[in-house]
Amino acid sequence: MSLLPEQRYPSVTELVHSAGGLVAHRPGLCTLRQIGASRAGRPLHLLSVGHARRSVLVVAGAHANEPTGYSTLLALAERVLRERRLRADTSWHFLLCADPDGASLHVTPAPRTLLDYHLGFFRPAGPEQPEWSPSVLPPDRLPPETRALIRVIDELRPYLQVTLHGTDLGGSWVQLTKDIPGLAEPFAKSAAELNIPVETGASDAAGWPASGPGVHVMPAPGSDTVHPSMPDDARHSTWYRAHRYGGLTAVVEVPMWASDLVDDPTPHPAPAAAMRRLARRLLRDAHQVETVLVDALPRLDGPDGPLLRAAKWALELVPGLAGDWVRTPPADTTMAHVGSVDAFGRRLPLRAAAMLLRVLQEADDHAVPRLEHLVGSWSEAFAERFRARWVPLEHQVEHQSRTVVAAARHARDRAA
Repeated sequence: MSLLPEQRYPSVTELVHSAGGLVAHRPGLCTLRQIGASRAGRPLHLLSVGHARRSVLVVAGAHANEPTGYSTLLALAERVLRERRLRADTSWHFLLCADPDGASLHVTPAPRTLLDYHLGFFRPAGPEQPEWSPSVLPPDRLPPETRALIRVIDELRPYLQVTLHGTDLGGSWVQLTKDIPGLAEPFAKSAAELNIPVETGASDAAGWPASGPGVHVMPAPGSDTVHPSMPDDARHSTWYRAHRYGGLTAVVEVPMWASDLVDDPTPHPAPAAAMRRLARRLLRDAHQVETVLVDALPRLDGPDGPLLRAAKWALELVPGLAGDWVRTPPADTTMAHVGSVDAFGRRLPLRAAAMLLRVLQEADDHAVPRLEHLVGSWSEAFAERFRARWVPLEHQVEHQSRTVVAAARHARDRAA
């Protein structure tokens, strides 16, 4: 479960430098421009390749803790430059990093284990995430990163927006705001060739229609959600902005560490009982972190920083989510789905503990050893339970790139 030293995720600075190199190499075909700035004043860059009116928009870095998209974005840009057919009637536009502030706080460019990954972990609270903020904030309070992304979508009117996401441990899956007929076959073929499991029962897509294994289509706005307690709703995110122009969005997820347990389609022998058990564990684990937080808060000076806000946000989600798991019949009764819920239930308190640990380390607080133990033991148990194996970075990138190209091809045929 190790990551070779050369298999390192690029920083945003390196990403911008590489994009600039592509522009210098092909100035007649490529442009790089600033399309906005973050809350902290960091620039948001858009790399464009080609001049056709029909466009594809690719977004990386919407979640700071999902770094594979940076490498994939560069690989895609290079491929579009190399393969004339990809830009024959389509221009490609790449938002290098949707959240540069978040990227500056997630500091694990080359994690060798899940513990390494979590020791530098950061994922902002929902209202601070550029794609998710419209689902939890009124329009006049949207962060500048979100407003910049919306402006780009409105300008380009892409027939396809692709947002590059990832998971720490699990499998690969795709979420679509509208179906793309024909995508499931090349997606599955790529995953099989690269030995990446397909997450057939992803908890993120519970209860959604599937156009093929691991390819999920979001329900229409207004339909019921499987997790009613969750404050955010993908159907109100920036993913749906492209619909104004007849387009759609594909969210392409790829794992850093794979688990061959997430693609088991066999029925779970007792799914409801398993969900109740997972809910109890989620509440118990979150309570351990909450206890440390409540004790430490009086010793922390100043306003909440992004790490502390994010840790609190994660913990606030727990009671409602655990209640959903107990009160709502399982949307999917397969082993794969219960396994995906198990993984999600481990992530939430682990991430909160990891971010709180960083806050307390900065404050040299006496509760640091307790949190270090939780983060270490939970990371190890997560990896062991799911038999984690590292997916080589080049395989993560190749699979995500192939899926984007296939989505662009089939979505173009759909729109024709």
